[in-house]
Amino acid sequence: MLDDFMLRAALAGAGVALAAGPLGCFVVWRRMAYFGDATAHAAILGVALSLALALPIYVGTLTVALIMAMVVSTLAGRGWAMDSLLGVLAHSALAFGLVAVSFLHGVRVDLSAYLFGDILAVGKTDLAVIWGGGLAVLALLTWRWQALLTSTLSDDLAQASGISPNRERLVLTLALALVVALAIKVVGALLIAAMLLIPANAARPFARTPEAMALGSVLMGILATLGGLWLSLNADTPAGPSIVGVAAGLFLVAVIFSAAWSQRRPADRR
Repeated sequence: MLDDFMLRAALAGAGVALAAGPLGCFVVWRRMAYFGDATAHAAILGVALSLALALPIYVGTLTVALIMAMVVSTLAGRGWAMDSLLGVLAHSALAFGLVAVSFLHGVRVDLSAYLFGDILAVGKTDLAVIWGGGLAVLALLTWRWQALLTSTLSDDLAQASGISPNRERLVLTLALALVVALAIKVVGALLIAAMLLIPANAARPFARTPEAMALGSVLMGILATLGGLWLSLNADTPAGPSIVGVAAGLFLVAVIFSAAWSQRRPADRR
């Protein structure tokens, strides 16, 4: 069954959506969009590291993403301006990664596959890694769900409840680094942040609870994957950008629905 490359691609996209959906909700709630973008850009340096040391791509990207996330968390806790810090580190890591790849003589590298993803080339081993990592992220978020929600609402409320906000921030940091490592094969470093943010925002108007928004985000991610693959197959468009484009279309539908619903409610009251 897994010999069909389109089926492997669909399953890979669903595996990423399974992890990126709930995590993307926390990225939206905590206004961490730039943080996710910076971690994703650093993944290119991880690609260069993997190729230089003959390691699996996932190992290098996960290592660099973790280092990037830890450095940002440490420096931000010491009073550095978060937006400036992320801007410097994100673009520096991307530049160093691209320069490092140019020094890899004898290694043919298609950077577009890492920048924009190559979901149609996902193999059975990739599929196992993506689903294993996705389920690990989902298990981690499920385990820490209530504590993460409390610390997202208020650091003071979390401390009063015996919850360490720094620990929960570290949990999100680890989960984000893992999702970046998983998603680079599917949508690429430049589009990972989009798959974290767009499905979560598309699900927001239809949700009344955090859990509903997380589930809706997963469903939106899966729909975007299937729609993007269909578009890629029938219109001969790049698969990764097509997936993000369909996700953007779902977000537009959600915005229109939300606006129409908000206008209807006052009329219903009258």
